[in-house]
Amino acid sequence: MKRAITIAVDAMGGDKAPQAVIAGAIAAARAYPEISVLLIGDETVMRAELTRQGTATDNIRLHHASQAIDMCEAPGVAIRHKRDSSIVVGMHLVRNGEADAMVSAGNSGAMMAGATLILKAQPGIDRPAIATLFPTIDGGRVVMLDAGATTDCKPQNLLQFAELGSAYAVQALHCPSPRVGLLSIGEEPSKGDELTKEAHKLLQTASGINFVGNVEPKEMLHGEADVVVCDGFVGNLMLKAGEGLGELVMKTLGRELHQNLFRRLLAALLRPAFRQVKRLFDYAEYGGALLLGVNGVVVIGHGRSNATAIENAIRVAADAARHRQLVP
Repeated sequence: MKRAITIAVDAMGGDKAPQAVIAGAIAAARAYPEISVLLIGDETVMRAELTRQGTATDNIRLHHASQAIDMCEAPGVAIRHKRDSSIVVGMHLVRNGEADAMVSAGNSGAMMAGATLILKAQPGIDRPAIATLFPTIDGGRVVMLDAGATTDCKPQNLLQFAELGSAYAVQALHCPSPRVGLLSIGEEPSKGDELTKEAHKLLQTASGINFVGNVEPKEMLHGEADVVVCDGFVGNLMLKAGEGLGELVMKTLGRELHQNLFRRLLAALLRPAFRQVKRLFDYAEYGGALLLGVNGVVVIGHGRSNATAIENAIRVAADAARHRQLVP
């Protein structure tokens, strides 16, 4: 019989916390009764918000934490000085086996620092990486990492990201031998900065990695690789540029399709298709991104996460935790 999955959720993290976080936790508890949601934060605040939302479920529990880490705080300093913060408490619950995963839409730097200091890196991994799923033109998905955990990388880090991304793609994309590409400004090995060129040499000779060479951003979106590696600075720019482009496309379409009566009628007919396209660019649909390379399941949500994003982040965390249980 499957063991119940417990997901620790930082109730105080994110621009819309605690209201959106608790609403998302309630939605997840209803949708996935086999999951136990453990909300972490100021117990008085959490109880008041649960009462305000007027919903109680048997699979939501509270764990008090007297402190919270703000978005603008220096991650390392905050982790060391705010030992009773919701992020630190959540990481300890995962480390001690009281929770199977940790979810937060709060300070992503603090989440990474907390995971590194408390959960520790996996053997052979120097730096963790945030893995995100990008949609491709053919309707598939590609794993891109790092999306912001480590901005100052060495070539060896990118090799490790390739190993982490390949293992994740086997699980998430069901690829038996994921194609790994190195994000660059051209296909030739000589293209890119020194980091990219040195990483290319390592990836080309690495065993156990199905390296297909450099890929440009447009090739990544055409699905020419299943896993694309880059440093966290470039990856975070890619992620945010994708979010911005999605908003630009949808708002431009909305404006143009309301210029006259004919276009408004056409827009009404095409509304289901537009809704599907919007979902591709909506971060809330993806929930959150896994932090790979640490000894535990950690999901980092968008700072602007709404209730839908939190619900989906809890789902992502539970799926990853279940897979971890199956691996010896």
